[in-house]
Amino acid sequence: MKHLLIAAAAVALTAAAARAEVVDAQANGFEVKRTAVLNAPADKVYAALAQPSQWWNKDHTWSGSSANLSLAPMAGGCFCEKLPNGGSVLHMTVVYAQPGQGLRLSGGLGPLQMSGATGHLSWSLAEKDGKTTLTQTYDVGGYMTGGLDKIAPVVDRVLSEQFDRLKVYVETGKAP
Repeated sequence: MKHLLIAAAAVALTAAAARAEVVDAQANGFEVKRTAVLNAPADKVYAALAQPSQWWNKDHTWSGSSANLSLAPMAGGCFCEKLPNGGSVLHMTVVYAQPGQGLRLSGGLGPLQMSGATGHLSWSLAEKDGKTTLTQTYDVGGYMTGGLDKIAPVVDRVLSEQFDRLKVYVETGKAP
């Protein structure tokens, strides 16, 4: 019985560690954060960030296909998506790009585009001994009917999933 309790506690701790953290959530904004060590050098992690079509879940696209995503890693660059019949979506705009160190984007993801809210998505990279600590932070502020604090847990889950998929892609070279 004791072994079962220890195993259950280990599973619970692992599940908790696998989620991003809602650092703060108020009616007018929130912050979610995730950090992990990736078994890859920073330049490889940075290059993968610029290829969301390889790791972003198609279920969290407007077109239903991750292949339609692109990200230009330079100031003013677009995290964009092609839509059928010549349409397109500007998800976010790159505001900072430093290879091997960090990438920052500004804009609203998903349903945030249909509100008065916007956000700042940041990935910072720190390499040590060929491994990279990747920290993802998404700060959102503005107005959304019902309050932004209500959507924070959903954004937490969606971005946590993308983070996990990126980690798998970086470490295996294969899309999850």
